[in-house]
Amino acid sequence: MENVWHAVPLIVFFGVVAYIVKIILENATRRKLIDKGMVDENVKYLYADVPETRILSALKWGMVAIAIGLAVFVGQMVPSVLREEVTIGCMFIFGGLALVIYYAISKKMLDKAKEENSRKPI
Repeated sequence: MENVWHAVPLIVFFGVVAYIVKIILENATRRKLIDKGMVDENVKYLYADVPETRILSALKWGMVAIAIGLAVFVGQMVPSVLREEVTIGCMFIFGGLALVIYYAISKKMLDKAKEENSRKPI
């Protein structure tokens, strides 16, 4: 019975890999159907390739990563008695501030893009 448990992680690993491949292939199939116009119009927005959202997503996670790195740096500067508490607290504070700043930046960028799109002649 003990030898069976050694195989469980291997089985789980290959199961997860197979599931990920299945999801990727299904997504590719759906994209091809959408590109050929063989689906309902209500579904197309789910697979629309919008570069602005990818750029904003990269900005968000970059800001959060920098904020957490800054929190760890600040946490190393305090005495060792409080280091752990200060580091965790700073991670939440700086991460939250990064997300609030991201919200302001993204709202401004999206409003600007909407304004430019509304000015274009049809």
